[in-house]
Amino acid sequence: MPKRILIGTVVSDKTDKTVVVKVERKVRHPLYGKIIRRSKKYHAHDEENAYRPGEWVRIEETKPISKLKTWKVIDRVGGQADVAIEADLDVEAAGN
Repeated sequence: MPKRILIGTVVSDKTDKTVVVKVERKVRHPLYGKIIRRSKKYHAHDEENAYRPGEWVRIEETKPISKLKTWKVIDRVGGQADVAIEADLDVEAAGN
């Protein structure tokens, strides 16, 4: 049986070697037909503590690692959504 692979956003990295990944899916309401979002959080194993909140990651189902962890992070899909960009004010001031 193939292992499930999901894509989600890292919500928390506060515990050692563990990240919490929020996976969202869209479903149609059974009576009204409106598309609604449903989300679930998964605890995933991150051996190197390499992933930070806001990053999109791919997680894969594994055998149980602990009470809550049955997933592991495979790789990074996208970067952080709100990355701060520092402006070099000296260069801008010299150009004027």
